[in-house]
Amino acid sequence: MRILVVEDDNYIAQAIAETLGKQQHYLVDVAADGRNGWELATAFHYDLILLDVMLPEIDGISLCGQLRREGYQTPILILTAKDTKTDKVKGLDAGADDYVVKPFDFSELFARIRALLRRGNSPLPAVLEWELLRLDPSSCQVTYDDRVLHVTPKEYAFLELFLRNSQRVFSRSAIVELLWHLEEPPQEDTIKSYIKSLRQKLKAAGAPTDLIETVYGLGYRLKPLSDGQSSHQEPNEPNLSAMKQQILLAVAKFREALKAEIGDRLEVLERAIKALSNDSLSPQLQQQAEQQAHKLAGTLGSFGFAEGSRLAQEIEDLFGEPNCCPRTQAQRLAQLVKELHRQIAIAPTEFHEAEAMPV
Repeated sequence: MRILVVEDDNYIAQAIAETLGKQQHYLVDVAADGRNGWELATAFHYDLILLDVMLPEIDGISLCGQLRREGYQTPILILTAKDTKTDKVKGLDAGADDYVVKPFDFSELFARIRALLRRGNSPLPAVLEWELLRLDPSSCQVTYDDRVLHVTPKEYAFLELFLRNSQRVFSRSAIVELLWHLEEPPQEDTIKSYIKSLRQKLKAAGAPTDLIETVYGLGYRLKPLSDGQSSHQEPNEPNLSAMKQQILLAVAKFREALKAEIGDRLEVLERAIKALSNDSLSPQLQQQAEQQAHKLAGTLGSFGFAEGSRLAQEIEDLFGEPNCCPRTQAQRLAQLVKELHRQIAIAPTEFHEAEAMPV
């Protein structure tokens, strides 16, 4: 399954892509602005689009409406700012299927994603079967005749593609479009290598060598079942505990990256405060500081810094007010930024607990 994440906050985008991609085996493309999001959405087939409202170039609500006017039926989940009911209403009116408010809980976000995917053509989760071959999306485990196959993430993606579309023949170009990112298209021999490797692993587990069949001149498919045999999908509840653990570990990883590199965002706030205290704050710098504070409020809250998110929200509000008393306002802002530095240095309790849990 392929998901498009249109989000200009790199930390949030990469944490989502890491969890959905590496740990849950979705193919995830990331766009940092609305124009790039439009180009990707119209160039590839996606099973879901995750769309931030505040984006450069084209805002999320306009992009959502533009896609719907073009007849785009893919589920769209929008990310809105805190307490912006107008954005929620506009987003739903523009054609979004659901929304999540920033700052959000990553576990809730992924639950909403799974719910939207279940509404589509591919019910999730399910155990996918073809003869003795089984793939369990909830545990990401592949077995043949109850023997576990140790497959790479890309090999797993091949098998899931074939199992979810068991009657379809996939050409090499179709496989590339569905399983690779735009920036990393493989050579033709790469497809052959993956098919060869999968056949060898399946054969070692007892499968026939032609379980993955070559249809000459067309591509590859699972060999049609013999008479009396059937494939089926068996309902299966996801292992939510393991899934939540994966999410927490991925979020903890990017939280540390955020703490290490957040100085650039705070530096913009500090420059604006200094200019405000000197009564020389330009409208451009004021707007830039307000935008950075807005992003910090959403990002910090999503990564577990609840108090830091509240402080950033207050900073955003202050920068958005008329500067009737610049020095007094600058003093208050300086206090808030100082406290924000302190809050960022404190690790959220829930992440300590998550890191201590066994994998």
